[in-house]
Amino acid sequence: MHGNDEKELARLLRTAIAGDERAYGEFLRCAACLVRGFARRNVVQGGIDPEDVVQETLLAIHMKRHTWREDGPVMPWLHAIARHKLIDAFRRRGRRVEIEIGEIAETFAEPEPETVSNREIGRALDALTPGQRSVVAAVSVDGNSIVETAERLGMSETAVRVALHRGLVAIARRFGRD
Repeated sequence: MHGNDEKELARLLRTAIAGDERAYGEFLRCAACLVRGFARRNVVQGGIDPEDVVQETLLAIHMKRHTWREDGPVMPWLHAIARHKLIDAFRRRGRRVEIEIGEIAETFAEPEPETVSNREIGRALDALTPGQRSVVAAVSVDGNSIVETAERLGMSETAVRVALHRGLVAIARRFGRD
């Protein structure tokens, strides 16, 4: 269809609504061509098949053909239905793009491990009371468990947890990380 698309589509749809099955078939073929072009232009990335949009649009046209005003243009009505079906397809797909990790793995640099010098650890521990210092050093620096630290320092597990918490809070405050 060219030049007189609007007039021809309107004539076909008007005749189809009046009961002409052949006109309705021709209208749907013409509409499918127009919607197919629209869907292919607007589905840039994978994940949505333009033919799915075409089929859903044709089904919606069939279900809603009574909403077309015979004195109104067909193309904007058809375009609106196709646009809504395309939007529905994008919504179902979501806002994600699916890419195989192998395709992009080399673009990611290996993260640098975060290290803290012994001097920085010493500065942080020096800000603590002696009890907090021994607990934080045993748990956070040496990697001992709460139970091991409690036994080694002759404290209850609850006291170790409290001292550890208070010590870490004091370090965070001192270094501006509340």
